[in-house]
Amino acid sequence: MELRTLRYFVAVAEELHFGRAATRLHMSQPPLSRAIKRLETEAGALLFTRSPTGVTLTEVGAVLLDEARALLDHADRVRVRVSAAAGVGTLTIGILGDGTDPGVARLAAAYRRRHPGIDIRVRETDLTDPTCGLRAGLVDVALTRAPFDRTALTTRALRSDPVGVVLRADDPLARRDGLRLAELGDRRWFQFPRGTDPRWQSYWNGGRPREGPVVRAVQECLQTVLWNGTVGLAPLGHDLPPELAVVPLLDMPPSHVVAVWNEGDTNPLIRSFVEIATAAYRH
Repeated sequence: MELRTLRYFVAVAEELHFGRAATRLHMSQPPLSRAIKRLETEAGALLFTRSPTGVTLTEVGAVLLDEARALLDHADRVRVRVSAAAGVGTLTIGILGDGTDPGVARLAAAYRRRHPGIDIRVRETDLTDPTCGLRAGLVDVALTRAPFDRTALTTRALRSDPVGVVLRADDPLARRDGLRLAELGDRRWFQFPRGTDPRWQSYWNGGRPREGPVVRAVQECLQTVLWNGTVGLAPLGHDLPPELAVVPLLDMPPSHVVAVWNEGDTNPLIRSFVEIATAAYRH
């Protein structure tokens, strides 16, 4: 199994839609579909159940997803270590896969102008790792959201975003101008897998234990809202499908966009990244 094909598979598994996965991978849908069919032939089993609205993982697909993620993480770790040994001027940036953000585009343009000769590598992670591979040594610096366990890490706050509750558009509460957490107490909320940073989990559950389906990626969160009426939270200003609506939460603390790196890391490329990020997110 080629690593490239496994990356294709993980994208489809996280987006649960071939079209969205193709957009995320910057490719057209037909070659992506063909690659997944070849992978299913190699695996000897269907990995997805197809429907007009998207796809769902089969039992075999769920097993492969866990293994593919582990294998791709290991491959990324090898690449980072080899580059470091070779002394190549690189900076690996971890980015939380929570949708598009104009701040990222401004930051990328500004950093490229300042450091045109540096090899920039980007590693997008799902919602189960708020440090985006930093603790595992997969990235040099992460662009993510707090709160999370900051032990042995240094953070720089870049922006604060108000948070809203994501509901189905036909939900009676979706017509409200604002809601409080107590009004959602009887709803099911999405959960992150066991072992996810507890401070991160608590924040996205409104500060108290909840029950609901386990998700890993933004699209999985949105799909649980769409299919199950599950409560999801999201920073305001993100684009949502017309079937969903977001209502501001009046008593929810804001979500902070932060740059984070390992405490004591004196890499000048990281220091420059943080300075440029601070300016880019000020606009």
